[in-house]
Amino acid sequence: MEKVFLKDKVIKLVEGDITEQHADAVVNAANSALWMGAGVAGAIKRRGGREIEDEAVAKGPIPIGEAVATGAGRLPARYVIHAAGMGPNLATDANKIRSSTLNSLVRADELRLESIAFPSIGTGVGGFPMRECAEIMLGEAKRFLTERKTSLKEVRFVLWSKGAFQVFDDVLKGIE
Repeated sequence: MEKVFLKDKVIKLVEGDITEQHADAVVNAANSALWMGAGVAGAIKRRGGREIEDEAVAKGPIPIGEAVATGAGRLPARYVIHAAGMGPNLATDANKIRSSTLNSLVRADELRLESIAFPSIGTGVGGFPMRECAEIMLGEAKRFLTERKTSLKEVRFVLWSKGAFQVFDDVLKGIE
């Protein structure tokens, strides 16, 4: 499913693997120390290379809710934006997810990117409820695309499972 805003701005949902996305940037659901262990971070490191983690850790630690960009190693993306949606204790909440989503969009815009691909931040290792995550992240993406002058043309949400895709799809259908 996709929803178009302002004629040239789109929010798109994809069921699949974020490490396979051809986008200007993919987002890593990171911790504030920026080491890459399990979940999305582990998948990005395995596919893209350890140099992504090395560059990220050199830029950390960062405040929870912030985001930093690194190279993308062997990924098909140009950048990885590390969104610190949790601390080293791997706990998260709505405000951390909201801030890390917004700051990822800001980093992409600062780099003048046109496309960014997000996972569902905090729903794996962080254990955050999928529906609430979808409401927060899709709401932030819509606000960013409609209320700011931005280089971004596509905000893509890449959901690993059919269930996660369905939740995001249900929430996106309700966004006007």
